[in-house]
Amino acid sequence: MNTVVFACMDADTLGGIQQVTHTVAQGLALRGHEVHVVGLHRAPDPFRYVERPLYEHHVVQRRLLGEGRRGAARRRVSRLLSSLGPGYAVLTSPGVVSWLADLVPARLRVIGQYHGSFDHARGTSHFASVRRDYLNLDQAVFLSPDDAWRFAEEALLPNATDLPNPLRSWPGKTSFLDVPRVLGVGRLAAVKRFDRLITAFARAGRTQAQWELHLIGDGPELVRLRSHAAGLGVAGRVVFRGRVPASEIGQEYLNGSILGLSSEHEGLPLVVGEAASYGMPTVAFDVSGGVRSLVRDGTTGVLVPPADVDAFTGALGGLMADPARRRRLGAAARAHAESFRLERVLDRWEELFARTRR
Repeated sequence: MNTVVFACMDADTLGGIQQVTHTVAQGLALRGHEVHVVGLHRAPDPFRYVERPLYEHHVVQRRLLGEGRRGAARRRVSRLLSSLGPGYAVLTSPGVVSWLADLVPARLRVIGQYHGSFDHARGTSHFASVRRDYLNLDQAVFLSPDDAWRFAEEALLPNATDLPNPLRSWPGKTSFLDVPRVLGVGRLAAVKRFDRLITAFARAGRTQAQWELHLIGDGPELVRLRSHAAGLGVAGRVVFRGRVPASEIGQEYLNGSILGLSSEHEGLPLVVGEAASYGMPTVAFDVSGGVRSLVRDGTTGVLVPPADVDAFTGALGGLMADPARRRRLGAAARAHAESFRLERVLDRWEELFARTRR
């Protein structure tokens, strides 16, 4: 079996990169690989993703990288990597690639991940970082075939490939889709644009008075979003649930009927896959190849143009009013989500390792 190292800027913040890293690390460890998860600095508010990890977990320094001694931190990472046998170093973001790639010994093949979308990267410094720093890696891994193709074409990356994020588990039960409840799941941060979801719900709900919108998550936008719901006259029908433990999130999907994804940008939003695994359709803004890989418009859910709240309102209202269509799309969503099951994604990781080794 192989040695596999996953390196993150910090490995323990509550976030998508961290969740995926720990999920895949535990899965590969269960398959017999020697796995290490490295955080380059300590998370301010650490979150425990795996109760009994079978992998080694390392934190390089307590302070943020910019606040500590860069040379000392790099020496600590170099000593760790030099102590490991042959295998693979998975660098999970452009920041980690630029900070760490030159320290990886030759016996570790270097795989760079990018967890964002091409569309988002193109408008930020990420595009230049990926084009510059991922070119000479053994593999550059993106979240969807569309993202990989566009990076290959426009960033001139001959090593681009795609590998999706996995679902943590696969439920034995599915939602009946009969509870009049729309779900919004994620951190209450500006980029998630839950204000647009609340607006669409308020408009669609004018003729669907029994429906509620439940927002699951916490964050800095809570006060503003409460005020926004009150201003639209739906304060009593928008329920702010706060952070729900991972062990209880399945019950939320079982008690929901539609997922609303209103983000400004997304890489590959796991909440869509999780909802789909419970047989729930999604209404989403078409903001990335990752979203399109999860939501097949008209088949497993509904996609609308980015930021088009009127179109989102129409799609949401249509599903709220049509239980038969919800069930049809939800069944197709669950079937489609099979390809994101953990075991299938782990198979693809091992195929990537074998391909990289040749």
